[in-house]
Amino acid sequence: MSALTGTGALARLVLRRDRVRLAIWVLGAPLLGYALAESVVGIYPDESARVGYATTSASSLVARAFNGPIAGTDLGAVVVAETYVTLALIFALLSTFAVVRHTRQNEETGRAELLGASVVGRYALLTAALLVVVAANVAAAALLAAGLAAAGLPLAGSLIAAGAIGGVGVAFTGVAAVTAQLSVTSRGANALAAAVVGVAFLLRAAGDVLGDQTDGGLRVVSAWPSWLSPLGWGNQVRAYVDDRWWVLALPVALLLAAVAAAYALAERRDIGGGLVAPRRGPANAPSGLLSPAGLAWRLQRGALLGWAVGVAVLGFSLGIAADEFNAMIEENPAAAEAIAAMGGGADLVDAYLAAMLGLFALTIGAYVVQAMLRVRGDESDGVLEAVLATGVSRGRWLGTQVAAAALGALALVLLAGLTTGLGHGLVAGDPVGRAVDLGGAALLRLPALLVVVGVVTALFGLLPRWSVALSWTALLVFLLLGQLGAVLELPQAALNLSPYTHVPSVPAVEATALPLVVLTAVAVALLAAGAAAFRHRDVPS
Repeated sequence: MSALTGTGALARLVLRRDRVRLAIWVLGAPLLGYALAESVVGIYPDESARVGYATTSASSLVARAFNGPIAGTDLGAVVVAETYVTLALIFALLSTFAVVRHTRQNEETGRAELLGASVVGRYALLTAALLVVVAANVAAAALLAAGLAAAGLPLAGSLIAAGAIGGVGVAFTGVAAVTAQLSVTSRGANALAAAVVGVAFLLRAAGDVLGDQTDGGLRVVSAWPSWLSPLGWGNQVRAYVDDRWWVLALPVALLLAAVAAAYALAERRDIGGGLVAPRRGPANAPSGLLSPAGLAWRLQRGALLGWAVGVAVLGFSLGIAADEFNAMIEENPAAAEAIAAMGGGADLVDAYLAAMLGLFALTIGAYVVQAMLRVRGDESDGVLEAVLATGVSRGRWLGTQVAAAALGALALVLLAGLTTGLGHGLVAGDPVGRAVDLGGAALLRLPALLVVVGVVTALFGLLPRWSVALSWTALLVFLLLGQLGAVLELPQAALNLSPYTHVPSVPAVEATALPLVVLTAVAVALLAAGAAAFRHRDVPS
């Protein structure tokens, strides 16, 4: 029997299990790319606006660290500078999660051992997952290229730009194949892969910050650290300007090398085991784990800490960059109009800060969805049945999970406001005052996050089998409507579907209580509906 026997059947099984997730990824990511490209095309329609953007981006170390190097003043180059990092990170993380879910998670749940009892080769399960994920990256990249071309960009440049972004996903598909062999748990494998993504981002940022300005300050040539990062390779393609196709061979080479390493590592371990031995826990469990609240904290604290570090660093950096972005957008009426549409108000600095707080709230919504979907994971894995077999009621268990997610959202959104205010205050000369002001403004985003908690809870109670896919779909819809809807001039009826639309854009405008009260009431109603449905349905469902 070949080591790849059964790969085709297992690939069809992966497609069957992930048909909804894959559809959301393959269609949603290109749609997001098209929406972002459309907004950038509208903001920088003429050469003078793009020259101003390129000059500011090339001279700003913050812009180079977060957006990457500007390759020129072509419209496509500006679109890439504004969208590449966001889309590349989405492709990277979705790829790693998918590979781990169909490799290490299958071993963790015993599914791999059951499949291995049939006529299945040693490498079939891993190969099937890799084939599907690579195919998803290629399909999403093809649709992204079509979306960029539909936004008015040249087709050849769109193909290479989308190929660079899809190449990031392909590269991290290989990375996840290796981390799935190292860790004994899916959570550990995902954490290792995410750490590699983080290191890749830092290497790319360092290379772009250390790069040299050329062409009269309108272009940046990255330094050598960028060439060590799969995220940096996409920038080195220089889509729409130089179109260096040969760089796309690098992520393919990394995939092949990583797959070979994963095959070799798979030979050295047993099914269900990992090459990195799990750390032994204490002989006696701490007393805090005797309650649902203590268990929820124990399970959430690692993810919450990681999110907190990322939010703090990004918030401080964006706060410091407020005056730089103000100088960049005040010379471009279209950019100023877009920032005002996202943040509201006439003061561009306050509108910028309000827009950044809104983006933070939306990003933290991903943490909320991730934290709340643990309830579905516990149910699917059988953990919930064991918990409910004790003296813990359904209402108490679900209420604890909701409280943990809500308190985590509160901590993160407050931290985002405080660090953004501190960064801007250090530049403006009033760090304490600005930190307090923006911390309070950030807290006004909490009702929208509570609606997200309510949506996931309602889906878990009413449609448990579809709750994962529908929860992430809802968050994506909120992104498109709440943050890009105004820029894309969508009708107000569509914008109102997002809870983020109704949050007052403080500090750019005055706070009003009524929208916050209504959002809180909607969140409570959704929570009540989800809890009632959960109490009256079967577990597991």
